[in-house]
Amino acid sequence: MSMHHIDRPLQPGDQAPNFVLDAISREGKIALNDFRGRSPLLIGLYRGLHCPFCRRHVAAMAQLNPALREKGVQSLAVVNTPVERARLYFRYHPIADLLAASDPARASHRAFGLPILEFTENETDWPSKVGMDVVMTMRVDRPEELPEPMNPATAGDLLSEKDRYEITEADKQVSIAGHMQLVGHFLLDREGVVRWSFTEVEEDGRNVCQALNPEELMSAASQVAH
Repeated sequence: MSMHHIDRPLQPGDQAPNFVLDAISREGKIALNDFRGRSPLLIGLYRGLHCPFCRRHVAAMAQLNPALREKGVQSLAVVNTPVERARLYFRYHPIADLLAASDPARASHRAFGLPILEFTENETDWPSKVGMDVVMTMRVDRPEELPEPMNPATAGDLLSEKDRYEITEADKQVSIAGHMQLVGHFLLDREGVVRWSFTEVEEDGRNVCQALNPEELMSAASQVAH
């Protein structure tokens, strides 16, 4: 697997690199080249399943999957969680017909230019580091689950408490103390070229822990489907 690191997220017009990862939703491997020349692909690159926001992003991706398939677009969710741990999670939280892959080493995230963010006390140099003073001003709004818009740290604690997700040793292995992997979605055309993206890197952090806009995604999917 040829991997390289780039210092910015892939942009529309960039060719996506190949990767080969362990499949979660079935046995064997999943490679990005499996889709090249066959169908457009929406790829979601997430943190581990220990992240309550990412659990919700994966579930939302599964809900969008039927509508994307109608347009001929396949979907692939990639999580940092080790494969056996991820398979156990999805045994109890099925994601019908959504392909998922395990990347505990974050190789695909690096290849797509998604950095690891360092938390500091009050020094911000986005997207490599962010001060907790800035984090506390960020707001995540999930009206159906949170009583009000909250900073990501408080919101994450509340959602984790609601989910009763048990952090295991496997989850701890992929967590980086004082840091957080930034995540994103990339829509690739049939030839593996990025045509649309939504990542936590853009907007100086305003996208952190936010869900993508389904209408915007489906509009982009309609374009790559032709």
